[in-house]
Amino acid sequence: MVVYMAMKQYVIDGLRPNDYNELKKYSDEHFEVSSLGGIYWVVLPEDILTPMQKVHKDCRPHIFALMLENDSLSVELLVRIKTSIKCDCMGYANAEQREWLLRKIDLILEELEILV
Repeated sequence: MVVYMAMKQYVIDGLRPNDYNELKKYSDEHFEVSSLGGIYWVVLPEDILTPMQKVHKDCRPHIFALMLENDSLSVELLVRIKTSIKCDCMGYANAEQREWLLRKIDLILEELEILV
């Protein structure tokens, strides 16, 4: 039996080699590098955490996973924690968190002059 788990994510594909290099350099400097190759942790600001996330101080930081590959950049729309595999404070981003993340990615692409 094969189980397929769908994941909501924002994907930018068709990156050129120079786009990848610029995004890698930026990500290495501005985000926490995970132990998994090409994965970075993007920390959510405290002021946009949900009420449950705010009270789960031991679960902080709440993060998004950003995956950079040679020809694409994707960010999951799942708010994760690094301290555990599962907690009630994990879940898909609410509208404010999703807008914050998409705006952040768009601003990075604009700053790096990556046309998408």
